[in-house]
Amino acid sequence: MTGLTPSARPTRGARRGLPSLRRLLSAWVALVRALGEALLTLLAPSCCAACDEPIDRHAAFCPACASSLVPLEATEQRAGHGDPLGIRPLVAFGAYGGALREALRRFKYGARPDLGRPLGELGRRAARQARLRADLVVPVPLHARRLGERGFNQAALLARLVAVEVGGQLLPRALRRSRATAPQAGLDRAARRRNVAGAFVARAPARIRGRSVVLVDDVATTGATLEDCARALREAGAREVSALVVARALVP
Repeated sequence: MTGLTPSARPTRGARRGLPSLRRLLSAWVALVRALGEALLTLLAPSCCAACDEPIDRHAAFCPACASSLVPLEATEQRAGHGDPLGIRPLVAFGAYGGALREALRRFKYGARPDLGRPLGELGRRAARQARLRADLVVPVPLHARRLGERGFNQAALLARLVAVEVGGQLLPRALRRSRATAPQAGLDRAARRRNVAGAFVARAPARIRGRSVVLVDDVATTGATLEDCARALREAGAREVSALVVARALVP
């Protein structure tokens, strides 16, 4: 029993009309999306993330800047050489240099949160290539003082797009930085590890316990920051911790 009387059931003609209605709705949705994209391009034309040259809105860099990119293949990302302890894999879109370095510096230090979209798309592309999946996506947090100075957490802006790709829930406040640390730039490997040792704490272990997690940050050099974040997540009961960055400094 379906609960429908013969007169309440859709007629054969009505059933034949449903696919036509769906196609019509799909066509309208596609038209509205295309008009929206055209209007967005007209009102806010896309610019190269490194030099501000006008570009196609689906690109991140102009051809000249794109020629300086050194993408990292999934096989290189998963090789494990020099990866922080307990983080497998450490995925990166490209090597830290050229236009990618300039774009990340502008994003992070030049008050350019708008670059979170094109750079986040590069992170999303790297996640797709590495077939990265996880239950949770967690950005590396800033200390409250630095967040107030900068006005945004660059890792959180990147993590929004990565979460869409890996199919995980975005938890932007899963970690907190328990103390202010000196900038990592300019420190050697040992000093970087000492600088961030014990600096990160999980806020809600119950939401992390037994889950797989992808950590997201803009750049990895020695991996010291990611390693301490991974430690905090493992102590909170994370089953597995991997990491994704837009750029990786290829240090010996």
